[in-house]
Amino acid sequence: MKLRTLALLCALALPLAACDSARDFIGALSFAKSDPALDKLPQDFMVAAAHPHATAAGLEILRGGGSAVDAAIAVQLVLTLVEPESSGIGGGAFMLTFDPATGAIEALDGRETAPASATPALHLDDAGKPLKFFDKVLGGKSVGIPGVVAMLEMAHDEHGKLPWAELFPYAIELAENGFEMSPKLHEWLIRLPSINEMPDMRAYFTHHGVPYTVGTTIKNPDYAATLRKIAAGKSDAFYRGDIAGAIIKAVAEAPRRPATITQADFDAYQPKKRAIVCAPYRVYKICSMPPPSSGGITVLQIMQMLEAFDMAALEPGSLEAVHLIAEASRLAFADRDRYIADSDFVSVPIVGLIDPAYLRGRGTAIRRDRSMGKARAGTPPDGSQAFLQGDDAALELPSTSHFSIIDSGGFAVSMTSSVEFAFGSHLMAGGFILNNQLTDFSALPEIGGRPVANRAQPGKRPRSSMSPTLVFDEDGKLYVILGSPGGSRIIGYVAKTLIGVLDWNLTMQQAIDLPNIINRNGSTDLEAGLAHLQPGLEALGHEVKISQRMMSGVNAIRITSDGLDGGSDKRRIGTAEGE
Repeated sequence: MKLRTLALLCALALPLAACDSARDFIGALSFAKSDPALDKLPQDFMVAAAHPHATAAGLEILRGGGSAVDAAIAVQLVLTLVEPESSGIGGGAFMLTFDPATGAIEALDGRETAPASATPALHLDDAGKPLKFFDKVLGGKSVGIPGVVAMLEMAHDEHGKLPWAELFPYAIELAENGFEMSPKLHEWLIRLPSINEMPDMRAYFTHHGVPYTVGTTIKNPDYAATLRKIAAGKSDAFYRGDIAGAIIKAVAEAPRRPATITQADFDAYQPKKRAIVCAPYRVYKICSMPPPSSGGITVLQIMQMLEAFDMAALEPGSLEAVHLIAEASRLAFADRDRYIADSDFVSVPIVGLIDPAYLRGRGTAIRRDRSMGKARAGTPPDGSQAFLQGDDAALELPSTSHFSIIDSGGFAVSMTSSVEFAFGSHLMAGGFILNNQLTDFSALPEIGGRPVANRAQPGKRPRSSMSPTLVFDEDGKLYVILGSPGGSRIIGYVAKTLIGVLDWNLTMQQAIDLPNIINRNGSTDLEAGLAHLQPGLEALGHEVKISQRMMSGVNAIRITSDGLDGGSDKRRIGTAEGE
């Protein structure tokens, strides 16, 4: 495989410092609204993913006549190996698909479920107080029943072209022959000495407790064996037999907070199709993931409230643009924390939350001359019952991955996948990381005497912020495929990128590169490229926090008359490539 891009060099060869220097672009971004000439764009198909090996695996499948879903499976299998800190078959995912032949948009839910042993007091100590950070995250009690493999099989049954087993060789070969440790993976290992508390993690990622250096060849024969079993037996091989048994054992024998997961929990797991959530934005239609993800609804709320303002007339990165985005985000997050959870367990007023009239009313709280401060949840048309709930207090962590794919037939996949925290629960089974997604349930089951919608319950799916998104133009044609990792910041990363493309007419990469703007109904968090706005924002009443780099990871594709305009977030090591 040729080292054709800086990202590939960073992933496979360069030292961490060199790669950080190569990506130190945030403070010097140009906010020019011009759209440079797009020449020599791919015309046929494209993959935008978080690691060069994952992109290459997807392209290999597409070249061989596979569908976008086939490619998505190959991409995820590789990411499990080369980006274990972010996603994998031991976690969960959400997938959107678009079939141009029928016009059908589908939302597939592969989110983890809580085992039967989970209770609302999952994250409380014996005195009824919330556990400390690492006590929640690490160990057996944070592990949910993984959903990725079952969801991928569901998608393949309907939209796969190549045989299931033909999607596995790239990942199997890479696991057996080895891959070179990337700077990003190494950085996380350095940042988390807690890996040494878990024997499997210590044995795999370190030499006597010291993380392997960038460029070290890492082999994973256990994962290769797991993949061979799944290739032969599909999801049945994962949810029954040796693999499920290994997960059950790892959770029961966890060095921290051992827990009980049973075969019955695996037998009960089902991926689900959900009703897509869509809303207009100017001439476009934006579609995203419904609950148990909060991402889709919250992104749609932000965008619809901004529709009242002429964002196209504002300069990217201007004080007014940042203020308006932050204020709309405050309002959307207030509703999110009150109303959104697993709709199989609680009443979520989905229609009301994205009702244009409701959001026009909510948006009147946005003033150009001052910040509203802490926003309160509104009362959507069908939300009176849910209003009796307490606001959420969930811990949402940023280690996730997103990829976007379009095949030669125009079939598209937008998929976000996660193990939650970096390296999930820090437990391994069968050569892969087990998630800690149960920490996405509210730390407190009740707040102010009101039950929290997103409290832990057996069989329930924890609320997520993952926001795989599809955008359609005024003629109903697919225009943008995108999504991002980043915990609850995903919502802001996706909204910023949408505004960059839809309002400011930026290329896909330019929109991704824009400094991030985050407000989760608290402080307004800015990347360094916007630090000069701090005095102006504070004068408007914002509490401002500056970060040198927010670890977004948008991977996106824009379909233009000139071809496929892809982008991959320079804050990570991904690539967007096509033919």
